[in-house]
Amino acid sequence: MKNERIGFGSKLGAVLASAGSAVGLGNVWRFPYETGQHGGAAFILIYLGCIIFFGVPIMMSEFVIGRNTHCNTAGAYKKLAPGTPWKWVGFLGVLTGFLILSYYSVVAGWTLEYIFEALGNAFSGKTAAQFESSFSEFTQDPFRPVLWMIVFLLLTHYIVVKGVDKGIERSSKIMMPLLFVIVIILVFCSLSLDNSEKGLDFLLKPDFSKVNSDVFLGAMGQAFFSLSLGMGALCTYASYFTPETNLTKTAFSVATIDTLVAILAGLIIFPAAFSVGIEPDKGASLVFITLPNVFQQAFHGLPVLSYIFALMFYVLLAIAALTSTISLHEVATAYLHEEFGITRKKAACMVTSVCIFLGIFCSLSLGIMHNVKVFGLNIFDLFDYATTKIMLPVGGMFISIFVGWYLDKKLVWSEIMNEGHLHRSFFKVFIFILRFVAPIGIALIFLNELGLFKIIEKALTK
Repeated sequence: MKNERIGFGSKLGAVLASAGSAVGLGNVWRFPYETGQHGGAAFILIYLGCIIFFGVPIMMSEFVIGRNTHCNTAGAYKKLAPGTPWKWVGFLGVLTGFLILSYYSVVAGWTLEYIFEALGNAFSGKTAAQFESSFSEFTQDPFRPVLWMIVFLLLTHYIVVKGVDKGIERSSKIMMPLLFVIVIILVFCSLSLDNSEKGLDFLLKPDFSKVNSDVFLGAMGQAFFSLSLGMGALCTYASYFTPETNLTKTAFSVATIDTLVAILAGLIIFPAAFSVGIEPDKGASLVFITLPNVFQQAFHGLPVLSYIFALMFYVLLAIAALTSTISLHEVATAYLHEEFGITRKKAACMVTSVCIFLGIFCSLSLGIMHNVKVFGLNIFDLFDYATTKIMLPVGGMFISIFVGWYLDKKLVWSEIMNEGHLHRSFFKVFIFILRFVAPIGIALIFLNELGLFKIIEKALTK
């Protein structure tokens, strides 16, 4: 069965597919904003340290689990630790990826709406207030966001059904280079604007006065979530790796591509925003309210450039979102296909159908169902909070503990070594990080995200 399983046809395909899983909407708005607000280049240095000491080791752990077993995420843990509770870590990864796909597709669908608007030159002549009003009106509409969400999921479905080699790998080889081409063009256009140097200062000038414990925790959280750790995607993709795939090089390549896209996104956003005197806001408002306004003002008098810049930016967003939704879809599809013995097409149909069902409620919770609350959160925010604040860090922590403490070190060594191309001292550091550094760091992220530190701080100041 292991040899019959279709995998990636090349090392490049493995790297680009894995990088596509990591690169997503968060790279375009969350990382640049976090960088600018927390010390610029100082934050980037801390973030890079977190990538090296947390992100890459856990990514390599997921690679080890996936490639050694050549199974879906849930099946991998059952194979490596039969008859133990460790199987629930695999199930957690599948469930996490599935829930993220359900609400992430809603936001991904918004990118298609904005591509459609950019094509029709609907941004032309709008004021800042009109951009805000139109975005609010769109997200609260009971029909249009749902329609675009379904379209996006069907596009994802089509690629996943085509299979690992003809669907996921082939699409990654097209979309990732295209993403970089668009990014480079947009960076060049943004840096050519008047006063763009103010945006560069905001993004890249070190300000160590802003560095505190919150910045370290924020950098760890950004590194962890940006690399798609703990949601089963990287473990599933690694199950399609060939024995020749160097896990260490692949992990560093994915981390490098992911970070590079995030930094380049900052070089697009901040110079353009500051060139027209607008300080970017955080979240959806940055991408769907502030930036359309920036595009109009930055190229005032050059409507053709404004049109092209806006269209390319939202195509970039859609590509980044699609590479992520493909990996999330594949996690659940591979699980159903392999664990229940159903065809890949039927498994994908089941995943797409249920995600559309849940996605409809997530979308409507931002509009006509906004009063429906669970634990004080609407359905969209509930899915977001449960996955990013709880399930991802818990899953990542158990992954590091599983590989660091439970797995036979000879097994881990043989997977990491790749025929002896790795120094033993690196392996010892790798295991030490998994056993002690990563679990403690992730625990701090988890507790900080839950607000425990703020509660303690308030209690001590009384």
